[in-house]
Amino acid sequence: MKKVILLGLLLIGFIGQAQNERGENRHRRNLEDLSPEQMATLQTKRMTLALDLNEAQQKQLQKINLDQVTSRKEKMDELKAKKESGEMTKPTSEERYAVRAAKMDEQIARKAQMKQLLSKEQYEKWEKMQQRKGYHYGQREHRSKEHRSTNN
Repeated sequence: MKKVILLGLLLIGFIGQAQNERGENRHRRNLEDLSPEQMATLQTKRMTLALDLNEAQQKQLQKINLDQVTSRKEKMDELKAKKESGEMTKPTSEERYAVRAAKMDEQIARKAQMKQLLSKEQYEKWEKMQQRKGYHYGQREHRSKEHRSTNN
């Protein structure tokens, strides 16, 4: 009897996890359907609510977000085209290093832009938001790696 109950609980846990992963993917697909302008506007509005930005800050942030979203979308489209054409190969360690270094350079530049744009209090709150976002991103990335290793 204990084994049946344990098996039932495990089954419920697996079903719940599978539904959660599908929900995350559905949300991501919905965001991919938006134009860069729409994505930047939503991001600006989200930050306006969180940081209580004034009109001038909103306009500047909209430009910053649009540049970032456009750049990210171009990179994603480039990778997608490579994948579809079959040109996608496993990156070398130097290529992975270059990608990570470029990403960190972009983060440093964004941080400098935000420091210039926001007041001291707003900037501190934004940094806390970024730390939480980075923490959650790290967890998702770790789960993704575990998922890939168990499927291989």
